[in-house]
Amino acid sequence: MSTRPLSVAVIGAGPAGIYASDILSKSGLDVNIDLFERLPAPYGLVRYGVAPDHPRIKQIIVALYKILQRGDIRLIGNVEVGRDITVDELREHYDALIFSTGADTDAPLRIPGVDAPECHGGADFVSWYDGHPDHPRTWDLSAKEVAVIGVGNVGLDIARVLAKHAEDLMVTEVPENVAAELRRSPVTDVHVFGRRGPAQVKFTPLELRELGKQPDVDVLVDEEDFEYDEGSQAALAASNQQRQVVKALEGYAMAEPEDLTASRRIHIHLFSAPTEVLTDEDGHVRGLRVERTRLTGDGSVEGTGEFRDFDVQAVYRAIGYAGSPIEGLPFDAERHVLPNAGGRVLGEGGEPLTGIYATGWIRRGPVGLIGSTKSDAQETISNLVADAQAGLLRATTADENQVGHDAVMLLLNKRGVPFTTWDGWELLDAYERGLGEAYGEVTVSSGESRPRERVKVVSREAMTAVSRGTEIPADLIGAPDPSRVPERVAHRL
Repeated sequence: MSTRPLSVAVIGAGPAGIYASDILSKSGLDVNIDLFERLPAPYGLVRYGVAPDHPRIKQIIVALYKILQRGDIRLIGNVEVGRDITVDELREHYDALIFSTGADTDAPLRIPGVDAPECHGGADFVSWYDGHPDHPRTWDLSAKEVAVIGVGNVGLDIARVLAKHAEDLMVTEVPENVAAELRRSPVTDVHVFGRRGPAQVKFTPLELRELGKQPDVDVLVDEEDFEYDEGSQAALAASNQQRQVVKALEGYAMAEPEDLTASRRIHIHLFSAPTEVLTDEDGHVRGLRVERTRLTGDGSVEGTGEFRDFDVQAVYRAIGYAGSPIEGLPFDAERHVLPNAGGRVLGEGGEPLTGIYATGWIRRGPVGLIGSTKSDAQETISNLVADAQAGLLRATTADENQVGHDAVMLLLNKRGVPFTTWDGWELLDAYERGLGEAYGEVTVSSGESRPRERVKVVSREAMTAVSRGTEIPADLIGAPDPSRVPERVAHRL
């Protein structure tokens, strides 16, 4: 039997993949780890799923950076499984594969009218304003009144970015094409809808409090939306965080009318279940119909038969993320995850697929924060270690020289795949920071001048060129490769 180190490929360089790689590196196994990422840059949803005006959340990157900077986990960016290399080919070259590809699309909302052109997935809007290289560079922001469906932090992010004055985003890494669109936005009112009450919303206190700190933006909550049943009281008694959320909501509800003078408003409507997107004779959004709900005793709600129509010209759904299938692997289309038991991916018959694992949101769905991601990774790696110690993990090739990093690099080079590395990311990181420094200070709506920490490069071609030390195109925004744009948003090209 070979005594070489175990070779493991981790697919997806967001927090889930990085934490899994870190735990595996400290597991006691003699192991070589390659961390694949389909984008030229690491960090996943921390880079492409967190609003640019949330630098504190982005401090997660500091912890992730320290892990990858050690050098014992090799980052291989700009490589997409299913496009540049197949699952079977990875299985041929590695003893085990860990998939941590996350959740990159929106959970469906099944109500009439939701297919209107002004109905948008929240994940797609987030990808746009975060400068995702594979998404169109423009967005229709012509609506004056907008509906956001969902009372989680993503819904708050969307509402805040829509209502915020563009100059107050210019201190962030927001790409110029995004800032230009936001400057032209005529928005006056953003309505956020949740079907349950204040004890059940999924906001975090910090996010909710920050909502009211934006210059020239008021937050309005109706006093009638504060009802509590036995289940609600139990939820509040069990969670200090939820009590803080309710306190913040009550603070907004108690604002004096004469103090609400901002030119833009965010309305939070609770006990309001969307039932239909209303459209005009040409099929364009003209409103949203919601049904008033009431608590049933255990914290859940039921409809009252009382309906209300809101005049809006665009609707964003933020009711949750969903994972996407991976070519060559089974997929649970109902839960939008890889079917698994303890992180071991299961085949069609329910048996574990030897050497294939999952962690993070592609394993359990889009719930939980960093703590859940770490515990997921710990269980997955524990099972991988047990399988390795049982002698179950072996690359499918019969040629030991074809196992591991060098063989895969040779394959990618032969195919002309312009992959990026950790050293390349450090070059890109420094380049973006340099763009921020060169931009100079910006004046926000309060009149203060502040520096820009970085300006994000959007173009995949430009990101790759900076990372690989080749000639950098003049246009750092560019256009997406049409073959990489998700089909659901291709109409915006």
